[in-house]
Amino acid sequence: MNRDISPPPSKRRKVATNTAPSPGQTAPVSTPASRTPLPPLNANTLRIFSWNIDGIAPFLQKPITEFFQTSKSRTALRDDAKNARPTASLRGFLHRHQWPSILFLQEVKIAHTDEKTQDAVKKAVKSPLPEEEGTPHNKRPLYHVHFTLPTDLHNARGPKRSGKIYGVCSLIRRDLYIPYRIALRTVDWDAEGRISVVELRSKTSTAKLAVFNIYAVNGTENAYRDPQTGAFKGTRHDRKRAFHKLLARVCRELEEQGWDVLLAGDMNVAPDERDGYPKLRIFPQAHVVNRTDFHDKLLGGGGKAKEPFDGVDVWRELYPHERRYTYHSRGRKWGSSCDRVDYFVAGRKTWEKGWVRAAGVMDSEEEMGTSDHVPVWVDVEMKEGDGDQMASKEQDKDAVKMSSP
Repeated sequence: MNRDISPPPSKRRKVATNTAPSPGQTAPVSTPASRTPLPPLNANTLRIFSWNIDGIAPFLQKPITEFFQTSKSRTALRDDAKNARPTASLRGFLHRHQWPSILFLQEVKIAHTDEKTQDAVKKAVKSPLPEEEGTPHNKRPLYHVHFTLPTDLHNARGPKRSGKIYGVCSLIRRDLYIPYRIALRTVDWDAEGRISVVELRSKTSTAKLAVFNIYAVNGTENAYRDPQTGAFKGTRHDRKRAFHKLLARVCRELEEQGWDVLLAGDMNVAPDERDGYPKLRIFPQAHVVNRTDFHDKLLGGGGKAKEPFDGVDVWRELYPHERRYTYHSRGRKWGSSCDRVDYFVAGRKTWEKGWVRAAGVMDSEEEMGTSDHVPVWVDVEMKEGDGDQMASKEQDKDAVKMSSP
């Protein structure tokens, strides 16, 4: 397997020559013009969506006070109010996709101090849709909204050093708190708002699953600075590889504590030559190193990493020969320049248990909406762990003994 790619910049500079389309093919193998319908959802299954939305602004309505800061005609104010309507709808997305158990958003671009925007997101998630009118309030699906936002002003600076470049958001359907004990946390080595961890513990068995919402570092030649002092500590390429190492360590530690692990999000790495179109770039060399490092530390662990996380690329494992893409370059015709960089990675133990039931890529222009990424999803069924099965067998034996004459 060649390992020669990280996600492309907006302009590709050089491409590999070992991936050619099929004879007569001038576009990716799969570029649907409309949405792909979701399969039916089992009542005991968690459906998890992940989507890099490239900024939360299109999903939020502007406050009406903005329209009265200057004197305008009634017609102009009416036009402004019309334009204030969000161009995308978070609740509409949830409704359209059958109210998924969890929705992970990446690159929300919200400053950690911006409570007004955070409140606006929560409002957008719970505001009923026109098609929900008449449905009792207690019958409408509701979600808890959890933010992990950047506090690192040296490496995640937005306008006026607001720290709003990155950030992830996790939406958890409230009724999940009935069968599961749920906790949300982050990691102490990331201040760029790149990782949120949702920990689910079954209330009826020992099954427990840690699901990561990830917006991985994109490798560039830009400087990476010490989050505390601002001192130069290498490039973003260096930070990307350190991110892989630290993430693998957390995953291993969780598995050692009996957790099943599932990573979700924008990994900023296209895993192999099947995952780029028209061809994968191989320049600069740092991207070759980054991709190999990702495989060594997080996918299979067959390389030089001393303590890898033995992860499985879920979608690729299910569909080894398909070409589907999640990132589409802006300003280019749909399907003409794209890569698969958004996906789920399950721990080997989790994969072999059969917990992962299905996965999909919602690759259409309609699904991409205002972003440059499309959503991906996975179905997970948490089952009793080995310990539960052993205990159940022992209880059965005891029951037989007690009922015997």
